[in-house]
Amino acid sequence: MTFAPGPARDARFVVKERWSEMANIPPEDPRHALEFLHRQMNEEVNSIEISARNLVDFKDADWELRLAMARQCWDEARHVVMFRRVFEARGGKVGEFPVLNFQYRIITALPSLVGRLAVQNRSFEAAGMDAIQDGLGEARESGQQDLSELLDAQLADEVQHVRYANQWVRTIVEREGARATFALVQSVAQADRAMREVAGDAVTVYPVAGELRREAGFSDDEIEQVRRLTTG
Repeated sequence: MTFAPGPARDARFVVKERWSEMANIPPEDPRHALEFLHRQMNEEVNSIEISARNLVDFKDADWELRLAMARQCWDEARHVVMFRRVFEARGGKVGEFPVLNFQYRIITALPSLVGRLAVQNRSFEAAGMDAIQDGLGEARESGQQDLSELLDAQLADEVQHVRYANQWVRTIVEREGARATFALVQSVAQADRAMREVAGDAVTVYPVAGELRREAGFSDDEIEQVRRLTTG
């Protein structure tokens, strides 16, 4: 199963399944930033839902790992509130743009916890660190104090989310050996296929935030590998 069923959304939201179906407003349009905030707000809700789903689906996971996932739910809930506050302060109304629940549908389709941590935290959230670092620079340069404060706070949490996943993926692989390694590789390949189906050629690549990735537990070799992949 490439995609799991999507999470519930109330009547305010129009849910789409492909990037091309979204309100892809060009950057020069004044509503571009509003749509970004609305889309990101929903993605933070997805992050809560994924971590909560992991707690439900993997009740026998180590207590320390379950505690880290529960803390991530708390962090992501604060992010939702922050994005909504900035979005509405700029005149936005919740539900005025379509939403895309691709992360939830991709990750909860993966059968193993090690695979979900590898995809959600070590892949999606690690790429999110790159994007936030880039966006933070732009927000500061353009004098968007509200957005820069939001992104700065979000970035600190994302580093921790990637770090705990790096630590636990290594622990699980060391403990379970080939079985965990196979599950991890299979999950990453499945998620990659699903992402291509959702996004097509619309994936945006940001400069790799090497120092942040190192702080989050990636090795220098892993960081260099990501750089090679993102630069073609």
